Amino acid sequence: MKYKAIFFDRDGTLTYYNPEKIKWRDEIIESWSGHRFDMTYEKMMHLFEAASQGKRPWYKTLDDEKAFFKRYYRHMLDGENVHDKAEERAELLFSELWCSNDRLLFDDVIETLDYFKQHGYKMGVISDTSPSLEYSLQQLSIAKYFSSFTASSLVGAGKPSPIIFNAALSAQGVSAEQSIYVDDYKPEADGARALGFTSFLIDRTCKSSGMWTVSSLSELINFVESINN
Repeated sequence: MKYKAIFFDRDGTLTYYNPEKIKWRDEIIESWSGHRFDMTYEKMMHLFEAASQGKRPWYKTLDDEKAFFKRYYRHMLDGENVHDKAEERAELLFSELWCSNDRLLFDDVIETLDYFKQHGYKMGVISDTSPSLEYSLQQLSIAKYFSSFTASSLVGAGKPSPIIFNAALSAQGVSAEQSIYVDDYKPEADGARALGFTSFLIDRTCKSSGMWTVSSLSELINFVESINN
């Protein structure tokens, strides 16, 4: 077997945000504020800065993360001029939106993970995210497939930095040349490839093309079978 390990990005590759949760969030905040709620990228970044209280990194443990997001939702309500029962309402947002059915799995995930697990691959997740990476995948019942969870918040660097990719390789005891990687963001897929991974961009919209582009995770199965046969 040419490859010993396969690594996956989480958001946009294995999971996507639950649209029903986003709808619920927007509607309940609008009911409290009396005006339209719109979560722009700029607003989100402002909320992250406010919740950080000037600290870097924002969080290093699950407890840090929970406290951070409770502050995040409190600042969100302040920004929408929701002051009545603000603490209670921020707690409700946190309980409903933090690792609580907020992500769903793409249809091709389980089949793909089953295949690579059954064929003896070491499997890991590399994600620009918070300490709850493993916990979030436990909620989706897929953490059992993986033996490493490499989160940017814990290693101190995000993709496409070699630091985070090398941390994942070290955790599995493999080299980049022995590893496959898949990500839905081209600069991150390219960054892994530059380090020696066989790296794929997954684009389920089929708008991208190229030798290292797939539209489904199941195409990774086809790729390794073609290599091994």
